[in-house]
Amino acid sequence: MNQKSFLAPPGNESQRLRLDPVMRHVEKGRMNLIRNICVYCGSAPGADPLFLDAALELGRALAAHDIGLVYGGGDNGLMGAVARAVLAEGGRVTGIIPSFLRKRENMLEAAQELIIVDDMHTRKRIMFERADAFVALPGGIGTLEELVEQLTWVQLGQHGKPVLIADIAGFWKPLLSLFAHMRGNGFIREQFELNYLVSEKIGDVIPMLQKAAAMAERTGKTKELDARL
Repeated sequence: MNQKSFLAPPGNESQRLRLDPVMRHVEKGRMNLIRNICVYCGSAPGADPLFLDAALELGRALAAHDIGLVYGGGDNGLMGAVARAVLAEGGRVTGIIPSFLRKRENMLEAAQELIIVDDMHTRKRIMFERADAFVALPGGIGTLEELVEQLTWVQLGQHGKPVLIADIAGFWKPLLSLFAHMRGNGFIREQFELNYLVSEKIGDVIPMLQKAAAMAERTGKTKELDARL
């Protein structure tokens, strides 16, 4: 029987991390620095069937690697698809959802852990705290806002958790072009460069995140979010 927690806690075109040389102990599975991955994605399925396929594939991959899913707690669209795929393969799901979205996003009762909070700010902070890495699948304005917030925190040196953009069917290419536009116009400066990963294939997501986490561990770039944020 699933145990649930219902809590309200207090208040260049794509810059990529260099992943080589890869740490051998991570490849051999002797250390897994990625225990939970936060997935940002749409509460709608999107127009391209490849988006739904990617969400299902990612969910199965998380379960296969014994990596827990941290996400927004809904059962609609890509959100529901990735979570149900994890559960179907015996994986772990933690959903964090504000009380006002319980009905609108059709809260996924099957998740092993559900954390119900009062507002979006608390939701995002707990998602950050529970995750060791972040993946953005296709989504709408909410997904974009969550992704850009993590990129901003990394840019400002507030944490070193890897952030990956899953560019399924070229969905995120306009955003990557916008980053290049900002860079070309002097608003993303060399000393405050964006650090993120880009993958066009779901099968590359977890290996890329594991390698990035290993590099961050080795270089000491793993500090937690500053208390001011």
